[in-house]
Amino acid sequence: MFVYLLLLAVSACLRAAPADGAAAPLLTFLDRDPITGAPVRCDRCPPGTYLRSRCSSTRRSVCEPCPEGSFTELWNHVEHCLRCRACGSRQVEKAACTAQSDCQCECESGFYFRPEHGGCVRHSACPPGHGVVAAGTPDRDTVCQVCSNNTFSDVSSAHLGCEPQQNCSAGGMQQLLRGSCWHDSVCGDCRQRRDGALYLKQILPAVLLHHQLSAKQLRRVVNKLPAAAGRKQGGVAQPDAAQLLRRIGAWLESAPSHRIRELPAILSRAGAGLAAEWLQVKLRNIDEALEACEPLKPGTWNLEHLEPVARPDEYFSH
Repeated sequence: MFVYLLLLAVSACLRAAPADGAAAPLLTFLDRDPITGAPVRCDRCPPGTYLRSRCSSTRRSVCEPCPEGSFTELWNHVEHCLRCRACGSRQVEKAACTAQSDCQCECESGFYFRPEHGGCVRHSACPPGHGVVAAGTPDRDTVCQVCSNNTFSDVSSAHLGCEPQQNCSAGGMQQLLRGSCWHDSVCGDCRQRRDGALYLKQILPAVLLHHQLSAKQLRRVVNKLPAAAGRKQGGVAQPDAAQLLRRIGAWLESAPSHRIRELPAILSRAGAGLAAEWLQVKLRNIDEALEACEPLKPGTWNLEHLEPVARPDEYFSH
């Protein structure tokens, strides 16, 4: 009885003229008296309730609260509350269902809602040469931007931005290979001569990513690699591209220089001619840079950044 009187009081208050000319919700509906058949205007039920019993010429509408797991959002004269929905695939509950509102869902972490798909799809990963400028949200995809101003990205990622290319001269080294948007600069120490292939292996994983070798091509490369990284290596029978790249990376960590120099031929036989050609050209460029490499002498000018190289006594003059 108390709930019924409270609803009547609320209805009476809301039937008053709205302030500032705002439109009031429709609080009544036209029905017919179940006994006489005469038209009768009945009260609607407020949000969070439903119509338990219709009105007549002698009694008013009877409203009841929505049972748990159901709701009504508007003034209504429905005989049953609406069932709360369940979140769909790749969705999590953002706000629980109440008697006056349905539950609110959003895409789980790493996904966003795409209307044309009618569901949640994974955030896009920025390809090598691009960095994240705005991370994805439950409602928006990742925003990527081409790396510029001596920055690079050598990974495919939905989280990482562009990184600055290393400054060879700042570390007392010389640049053997200029960086690009998708790989770092390659630096060398002219006082410690090494085979050029050992310098090139720093960016080899980025080369394979940039040239977008298929899983089939990568599998051919792995099968042609000498020693443990090739056919003798156990593991997944049909590894995907990411697993194959990790296998090649593991091989590179311990591969001697003469084996790395075989990679262009291996890539060519695997059907990755462009990657093979790029690798061969860059290996030749590194070899030429090493042949012309001379340690910077104190008092000379570093042409890369136009600054003099300090003499040993200058380090102790301040």
